[in-house]
Amino acid sequence: MEIIHETILEVNINRLKSNFNYLKGKLKAKTKIIAVMKAYAYGHGDIILAKKLEEFGVHALWVADFEEGSRLRESGIHIPIIIANPGTKSTKKIIDNKLDVVIYNFKLLQLYGELNKEICIHIKFNTGMNRYGFNADEAKIIAKTLLKYPKLKLQSICSHLAATDNPKKDEFTNKQFLVFDTICTAVFQELGYEVDRHILNTNGVLRFAKNEYEMVRLGIGLYGVADDNHLQQIGTLKSVVAQVRKITQGNQIGYNASFVASTDMQIGIIPFGYADGLNRKLSAKNGVVIINNTHCPIIGKISMDSCIVDLSHIAAKAGDEVIIFGTENTVLSIAKKLDTIPYEIFATLNRRIKRVYSC
Repeated sequence: MEIIHETILEVNINRLKSNFNYLKGKLKAKTKIIAVMKAYAYGHGDIILAKKLEEFGVHALWVADFEEGSRLRESGIHIPIIIANPGTKSTKKIIDNKLDVVIYNFKLLQLYGELNKEICIHIKFNTGMNRYGFNADEAKIIAKTLLKYPKLKLQSICSHLAATDNPKKDEFTNKQFLVFDTICTAVFQELGYEVDRHILNTNGVLRFAKNEYEMVRLGIGLYGVADDNHLQQIGTLKSVVAQVRKITQGNQIGYNASFVASTDMQIGIIPFGYADGLNRKLSAKNGVVIINNTHCPIIGKISMDSCIVDLSHIAAKAGDEVIIFGTENTVLSIAKKLDTIPYEIFATLNRRIKRVYSC
């Protein structure tokens, strides 16, 4: 396939498979894996990756809303697709596309129950994060309510861990497990039967695998970002040098003339800016790109569709490849520099960036 786009996110499918197999290897053979595909598969492009993960043996996909779920179902995905936030206005679309829903409050439970349609549901409980979910003391009443709606097919009970990546919060995490166990026991006793349970995320699998239950949800680890050297970042973001310019000492660069050259320089203009997902806090030498195996600082303020880099110490010309992030200038290292998380960097990648898939 001829690639005519100058800025691309190259996604390596072999690395995706390697990450999946590595994380799967930490689980029991029967443990079901839910792949988190929300936010356009963390910016990597959802349809291709969903189909690959289905081939790899993922049990289900987890997305944010009915539009993400419908898009995947209509693309030909057959495995369960779970909608984390189904809302109250999308019931027809959810039923038509045979999407599972996460129920986390009484309004949703009543709404979907009174539809009197066969719908696969997952009940979410709050175990300490205090975001979505029923409270622990509501477990028995939830179970009794479910018995009133026999067409709601309960697939699992789930919760969300808040701090599995922070060893200083392990006591808090272990309390979440204890609360979750209490909830599940109460629900099962009232229902008279058991269903699958899931609470572990990527860092949960890496650090708390003994609590895997019957299912786990894998997100950021599939894309190769976690504090584990066995996981490989699957995305490499590339652009090109669009123009090379020589400037003299005292010349000012970019908006607000914020950079003043202290000496004669050579600079390069890259057609990638904050509208594409390049955080403006990487301006003024806080960020770098890689050109011809050399780290080139971003100078001046990042523009909407472009940024400017210092090429003074390398031989570079228009058309040369630019690595914005990859296996060297990793998303994790950029996130640390910005005092943020890799999720935010991935989620802000504009869809106008061409996604290209390779093995």
